Parts: sequence; C-alpha cells; structure tokens
Amino acid sequence: MAAGHIPVTASGLVFGDLYRHEGLLALDREFLAELGSADDALREQVVRARAAPSALAPKQESDLLLALAPHLERFIARLFGIEAEVRALAARHRELAPLHAVKRQFVQRKAMHGIKPQDAQGIDGPALRIELERAFGEPFSELAFARHVTRWQQDEPGNAAHLDRALRYAAWAAHSSEGRKQHRSGVLFKAPAKLDPQRLIPVVTDASAGFKSHRLDGAHRRRREGFKLTDPGTDLVGALDEANYCIWCHEQDKDSCSKGLKEKAAAGRGAASFRKSPFGVTLAGCPLDEKISEFQHAKAAGNALGALAIIVVDNPMVAATGHRICNDCMKSCIYQKQEPVNIPQAETRTLKDALELPWGFEIYSLLTRWNPLNLRTPWPRPATGKRVLVAGMGPAGIALAHYLMNDGHSVVGIDGLKIEPLPPELSSVGPGGSRVPFRPIRNIKEELYEALDTRIMAGFGGVAEYGITVRWDKNFLKVIRLLLERRAEFALFGGVRFGGTLTADDAFELGFDHVALAIGAGKPTVLDLPNGLARGVRTASDFLMALQLTGAAKTDSLANMQLRLPVVVVGGGLTAIDTATES
Repeated sequence: MAAGHIPVTASGLVFGDLYRHEGLLALDREFLAELGSADDALREQVVRARAAPSALAPKQESDLLLALAPHLERFIARLFGIEAEVRALAARHRELAPLHAVKRQFVQRKAMHGIKPQDAQGIDGPALRIELERAFGEPFSELAFARHVTRWQQDEPGNAAHLDRALRYAAWAAHSSEGRKQHRSGVLFKAPAKLDPQRLIPVVTDASAGFKSHRLDGAHRRRREGFKLTDPGTDLVGALDEANYCIWCHEQDKDSCSKGLKEKAAAGRGAASFRKSPFGVTLAGCPLDEKISEFQHAKAAGNALGALAIIVVDNPMVAATGHRICNDCMKSCIYQKQEPVNIPQAETRTLKDALELPWGFEIYSLLTRWNPLNLRTPWPRPATGKRVLVAGMGPAGIALAHYLMNDGHSVVGIDGLKIEPLPPELSSVGPGGSRVPFRPIRNIKEELYEALDTRIMAGFGGVAEYGITVRWDKNFLKVIRLLLERRAEFALFGGVRFGGTLTADDAFELGFDHVALAIGAGKPTVLDLPNGLARGVRTASDFLMALQLTGAAKTDSLANMQLRLPVVVVGGGLTAIDTATES
C-alpha cells in the first residue's frame, strides 16, 4: 500500500492527501459537515471563532475547545477506523475514575485527617488487607479498594464494618513507614507533600569526612546499567492522578501554570507583575502559553485524542518536550506550598496514549498540520514562495522549521553532524532527495521504535541526540523527524557546517530569502583554571558527544573511550546531570 487509503473517509482521501494543502481543506470541510450534523450551533460557533478569534474571552475559548474535543475525537476515530480502540481507551479512563474520587473524599479527608500518624503506626495493615481481600472476593489492588469503597459508601449503614476496616487500612498505608513502602508505586494512599524551599530534595547529609556530602536515601536510587531508558515516565494511572489533582483553574482565569503567577495589583499601579519563587525565579508560566488546565480537563474526562489536540494547539512538538522538562509550568502551578501538578508527566502520557493506538503516529502527525481546535491556524497557510535556511537541527531548529512550513514557507534544514538517512518508505525521501510514496505507520512500537542501547545514532536532533540521556526517550527523535521530513516543503542535509561548508553569502546566492541561526549554546564553557584542559579533564558536552556519537556506549562497538573513576563533574545543570549519570 503506497500512500494507502485511510480506512474511512467520505472524501476519498489517501494518506498522502493529508500532507497537501488541498487535502487538508477537504478534510476540514468534512469535519465541519459532520459537526454540523451533530451540533449545528457548535459548528456556527467554530466558524465565528475562526473569523475573529481575538474576540473570544479566554474562558469562552476554553469552553469552545472542550466542547469541540469529543467531536474531534469521534471524527478522527472514524477517519482512521479505530472507533473500537478509542472507545476502549476511554473506558479505561472511566474504569480508573474511582481511584481519584476515593483518594480525595475517603483516603485524604477521612482516613488521613481522622487517624493521626502515630496511631496509624499501631494498626495491623497486613491483617486488615487479608480481611479486605475476603470482602472484595478478589486479590487486593488499589483499584479494587477504590471500587469496593465506592460501592460500600452507597449503602453505608449496611457496610459499616467493611468501611471501618478500609478506613484503618488507608490510614496505615498513608501514614506508617511500612504502609508507605507497600504502596510506594501506587497513587491511592498518597497526599501531596508540603514544600520546603530550602529542602526540595530530601537528601541525607554526611559530614564525617570533614566536609559535607549529600546523597539520596537508598529507596530513591535507580541503577544505571547500560544505556537503556531508566525513567520511562508515568503510566495512565499516574497521568490521571495528576489530571484529577489539577483543579482546572482556567474556569476562574487563574491558570497560572499557563499564564504565570501574578502579584496582586496595587490600586493605581497598573498591571500586576509576575511573582518570584523563593530562589528569585520569575513565575511566568508556560513559555508556549499552552492550554494546560484545559487538556487536563479533557484527559480526566476520557477524551485522550481531544486532550492531545488541545496540547498540540500551542505545543505541536510535544514529543520533544519530554516528561521531565520543560517544567516552568510546574513552578508556576497554583499549588505553591505543596507539590505542584506534574504537568510534563501528564502531557507526555497523553501523547503516548495516542501514539500507541493503531495509526497513532499518523494521528499525531495530522494534528500538527490540521487541528480544528487551533482557531487561528487550523491548517497551513498557502505557499508564499519564500525559502528559509535553518542552520541547526536541534530542538530550536526543529520547532522553527515546523512553524515556518505552517506559515507557507519552504525550509531547508542543515546540521554539522552527519545525519543518517531514514528508509524512503518511512520518510518519503528517496535517493538524491527525490520524493517517493511513504508507508503509513500503523503500529509505532513495531515499525518505528528501537532499543535505546542498540539504536544507531542518526545525528538528527542536536543536543537531544547526544545529550538528554536517561530522562527522555530518544525514539521520539524519529517521530519528530518524520513530522518534518515527510512534508514536501522540507529538505534536510547533514554534514553541513554553517560558516564553513556554507556561508551566509552562499545561502543568499543559492536563493534563500532568510537564514535562521538555531545553533544552540555555541562553544562549551571552559573554566579558567590552571591545567583546565589537562589529560583526564574534558568538557561535559564533549564527553557526551564522544560517548554517544562514536558508538562507544554500545557493547558491540570497537570505539574506545577511556574513563577513570572517581569522576568529578563541575556544575549542576542538565548537561552535568547527564554527564554524571553516564559516567
């Protein structure tokens, strides 16, 4: 099947049409027609909003997107012939709903507030667990606990003994050291921790050697054996726990995670300024103004594809942001005195839930070009005839190339690293740069993903390729690359150093209208220390590049990289963390 037929479409579109302006317009007409059949008033709202999006108040826009999300989800499910799978995913969301209601109303408000921690230590949790399993009639799990407590509360007098056991067990699981250990990997018996700005990380301090050293308690330690991903991020249970912890404060226009946490404006002093954290960090919220509260609301309601579409409005390259960073949104969360909502975890899980559906990659890819929830640019603008050279194919160059193409421009991306070609049937790029039909991806895990400790470094992604080691799944690099490379408006060239292989004058002589420099931080920081570059001393970025790009990290590689322990890493930023971990 070349650029095969989408399973169901009234317009007779094929996958290749979804990469063309005319095909996206036809798809949009089909969506609006289907929306009109279901809710003509909502369709009229969409048409008016697209004509004058700035006329909408923030709350009105949020309400419109949340009303549209289920309709878009049903349309996409029908378009790709995955109605059953999407319904099953929504059912899984609903199945987990008792966890969040029981956690808030029963565990936190009744058990944790009603039974003091010192009293909980004396409760026989294991014995209660056996009794509860008998009452459940099934093995103990947090979801089973939540389901049965929900049912028992509906007939509280008749189930008073069961509820008393459940209450005492919840207090033991939440307060006692043994109970917390038992449920360490769960979500039900946990409450948000209070924040101490001077002790954000609970380290153990040792001064026995005459100086202070800090380490994590052994329970938090995660061994780095080989070069696989050791932090895969949360599952659906964890993501929904975060989505339900969020109070969806866009409804009160208090979504500081997105818009920033502001000081109260004094009378006569104009607009309020952003607050600062105890460390002096300005709490300006998400740099993309992503609709965070709205996507959490849609996710909690079981609209997985609708939630992703809301994310993609402002963060189309969501696969690049990861479940650990960027966390400016968390810093500005409305919860300032206790743990914030872990937004990156919920966001990345929302993406993964969509990608793991049949045709999941194709759905995500489509939403970066056509998204009815994007009221300002629901599809790419017509071709302008302008050509832009983007120097640097790291995170900045990737995002810039996407936005330039959606604005109607043609883009050539270059990078100093050698970029390995992808199979033409995946990338749509044949020998010599010719365009060939691509094969749609039905199962992303089988057709796209690779084992991270054996994958070939493809060179695409800049620091995302040679850095960002244990905290980001580098399979997303291929996902992001295909979002760009399948588009006829984009061409990619590796092994081209701007200022050397290709100068600015060369670029303009070749007919480019603009040159964009996305070349990262530039030269690494070299400390002004005596013998700062003596044998055995390396810059962190050079170490990571040598480890990753030469293949020295692979067990079957002949590339040689010597390292003597112990290692001292100077600095505490992200590159330093990667260097310490890989060492």
